[in-house]
Amino acid sequence: MNTLLLLQAALAVGAGLLLNLTPCVLPAVPLKVRAVLREAGERRTVRWVSAALFTAGSVLFFGALGLATALLQWRWGVLFQSRPLLIALSGLLAALAIMNFSGRGLPLPNALMTLRGRRLFEPFFSGLVCALLSTPCTGPLLGGVLVFALTQPLANIIVIFVAIGVGLASPYVVLILRPSLLKHLPRAGAWTAVIQQSFGWLLLAAALFYAQSVLPAAWGTPSWTILLAAVFAWAAVTFWRATERGARVAVLFVSATAAALGYFGSGLDQSADTTIAWQPLHAADVTALRTLGRPALVEFTAQWCINCRVLEKTTYEDRNVVAALRRTGTIPLQVDLTHPNPTLERLLASYGGVGLPFAVVLDHNGRTTQTFSGLFTSTSLTRALSETTLPENSQ
Repeated sequence: MNTLLLLQAALAVGAGLLLNLTPCVLPAVPLKVRAVLREAGERRTVRWVSAALFTAGSVLFFGALGLATALLQWRWGVLFQSRPLLIALSGLLAALAIMNFSGRGLPLPNALMTLRGRRLFEPFFSGLVCALLSTPCTGPLLGGVLVFALTQPLANIIVIFVAIGVGLASPYVVLILRPSLLKHLPRAGAWTAVIQQSFGWLLLAAALFYAQSVLPAAWGTPSWTILLAAVFAWAAVTFWRATERGARVAVLFVSATAAALGYFGSGLDQSADTTIAWQPLHAADVTALRTLGRPALVEFTAQWCINCRVLEKTTYEDRNVVAALRRTGTIPLQVDLTHPNPTLERLLASYGGVGLPFAVVLDHNGRTTQTFSGLFTSTSLTRALSETTLPENSQ
């Protein structure tokens, strides 16, 4: 293994580790917490086996993804353009939510039950699903790692993708092997039961988030309204029944979080100063990008990209960004990659994009002046926009 590949593999481990800090992995949090807590009181040997199986699930997924990337030229996140996968994933997350509410484990075939397979299957399954849920979006370091990987032979691509899987699993493996690291958390009590129940709502929200990519658009707002109403109803009943102060504080925390997410998600906080009038960019419009005669901001997004939604509610709704767009006469264009579109995917690749979120700032001649991969700040985008200018005869 050459030095450059070793360096990129190390960066891939770091990219997988940092992927845990992005909003895209939120749906996997309940599974990861369960994987850690269920092993906290077990013997050292059992914890080592569980940690190895959790890592194996993550590595298997990323190894297979690396193989498909090399042989089929897949782009990061392309799996989520599959309608059957989104339907299956939404159903799985909803089923996991129901099991979370009921306090039950994963249902297994009788053959596995007789072999005590639950102990072996659950950590492996958790690592596998957590890896899948991490792939709709890119995170810090990951864009550069993927760009390098795509220039490598098959074996090197698999090594890099496996390293991403190892990095993604590593924090939870450490906690499984060293449960003493959790001793600084408050003592378990009724409040922990409330938090565990709230994970069920998080899983249901994730199921609905992925399902909205295949459901009629008109169902979106009613579905989220019903889910939010159900959370508040659960919170009211749980608060009324709670006898410990910690449990009531936990209920209030969950309710406040749900209310904040509902408020920002509804768009009630938007105003003319924080709203970008995005224009959809279709495949037929790609050739016109070089003849716009004005600067352009091109955002690549998808309904299943959680990080994209976060950017659109933070960076893109910043007053300074909106003001810079208007001051420089920049046209905001939005490329929707929710469903497969070879022309638009080639456009993404032509700008050096390997996954979502991704954005590019173009000057009035259609030349790239700045690209942004993953999550980025409004300050950096405002600076890039301010450096673009209209041609003199247009000012």
